[in-house]
Amino acid sequence: MTIVDNAVYVDGRRTDNPESLDCTYETLRERGGMAWIGLYRPDLDEISSVAREFELHHLAVDDAIAAHQRPKLERYDNTLFVVLRPARYLDDVEKVEFGEVHIFVGPDFVVTIRHAESPDLSRVRHRLERSPHLLKLGPEAVLYAILDQVVDEYLPVAAGLENDLDEIEDQLFTGKEAVARRIYELSREVIAFQRATHPLVDILEALQRGSDKYNVDLELQRHLRDVLDHSLRLVEKADSFRAHLETALTVHATLVGQQQSEEMRHLTEASLAQSEEVKKISAWAAILFAPTLVGTIYGMNFDHMPELHWTVGYPLALVLMLATSVTLFRVFKRQHWL
Repeated sequence: MTIVDNAVYVDGRRTDNPESLDCTYETLRERGGMAWIGLYRPDLDEISSVAREFELHHLAVDDAIAAHQRPKLERYDNTLFVVLRPARYLDDVEKVEFGEVHIFVGPDFVVTIRHAESPDLSRVRHRLERSPHLLKLGPEAVLYAILDQVVDEYLPVAAGLENDLDEIEDQLFTGKEAVARRIYELSREVIAFQRATHPLVDILEALQRGSDKYNVDLELQRHLRDVLDHSLRLVEKADSFRAHLETALTVHATLVGQQQSEEMRHLTEASLAQSEEVKKISAWAAILFAPTLVGTIYGMNFDHMPELHWTVGYPLALVLMLATSVTLFRVFKRQHWL
């Protein structure tokens, strides 16, 4: 059902439950008071009906139809158009789900258009109906109550994000590869949370600035200041989350750099050790090659060799092989190859 709830209030009390939007318009004209129409993903005909009856500005209506708007407050003559981005934390998947609600506030009406499950406006309606003294203050009281509900629903979201941030800090020094991905994912959610909460401060401050001009009740102004205080704390917390994540990302990058440097050091040491072994093998190969070369030459069975019939040929060959090997050994030793 697109019409979630539909009622006319006189002096803060519910007087009728109209069956359709046309009945609501008729009852409002007959009894006066305030109409509060709650719509959930309405179709174009329903939005057009409300727009014609309450003379809503076409730009605000276009935004309500298109959805996907940023949080904002706009005034069109005597009508306020407010867009909020409520949120809820999904524990099972550790994600933040953002909704969207559009609120039209006029002299004698409030129209709420939700495009997601959050916020729970039935809770707002029941709360106000239990407080007729607050509800009889008019449409501004309904707007205050919705703002208060949205801010209250932000608190579990902030707690969930803070818990995720604590888990990341615990995993930061474990060396797990998934930490970087989780930091980026949480950063994206924190940025979205900032985009939803930061405009709230401007919205509430603008409402306060217009309180005297539009004769907003003094008690209602105090309630709005209380919501503003909560919003400021939420904004500060969201900013601190982002600062912590940036620090965590820097620390993670540093740790990864240190780990890579350590691995490179080990690889360099291993390469140097291998190089030393190659030097030793090459040196011994050269030392052994010299006597092998001499022995190979003198081992040839040729009749016409100048040194073949020397009496000193054999000992000379031995001395030559020994001298060459010793010389090479001393050279390699001096070069620290051995």
